[in-house]
Amino acid sequence: MTAGVAGGDGILDPGGAMDRIAAWRGQIDKLAADTKAMSERLQELRVSATDPNGLVEVTVDSTGALVDLRLGQRIQRVDPDVVARTIMATIQEARGVLAGRAQEILAETVGTDSPAGRAVAERIGRQLQGPEPDRFGGWER
Repeated sequence: MTAGVAGGDGILDPGGAMDRIAAWRGQIDKLAADTKAMSERLQELRVSATDPNGLVEVTVDSTGALVDLRLGQRIQRVDPDVVARTIMATIQEARGVLAGRAQEILAETVGTDSPAGRAVAERIGRQLQGPEPDRFGGWER
């Protein structure tokens, strides 16, 4: 017998239909709870990164925006262009770590195999790409 259909002749089985509706509702409730958990965890996410020479430390929030910048004493002895490139490279490094952590959160909550999970993963990837070096070797403004 097919769930929801008595004897397979097209007459609905109210008990089977109610079971299917309850199962769908359970799936929807779980998806809503998982999505809320993902959103909360992503909003709290912050990542800090320090360049290998200890010139700069940056912190980015869940959107990849710079929320803190700390400059080491050594910057006084380094060319300003080097400091600027180091800051930008360190921001990109922090965003890369952030993207990885965001993907982990996504996988742990809504999963990466659903259409919604794939859409969120794609949006996170685009959002965290940030500026690319321009053709003059500097950074886009």
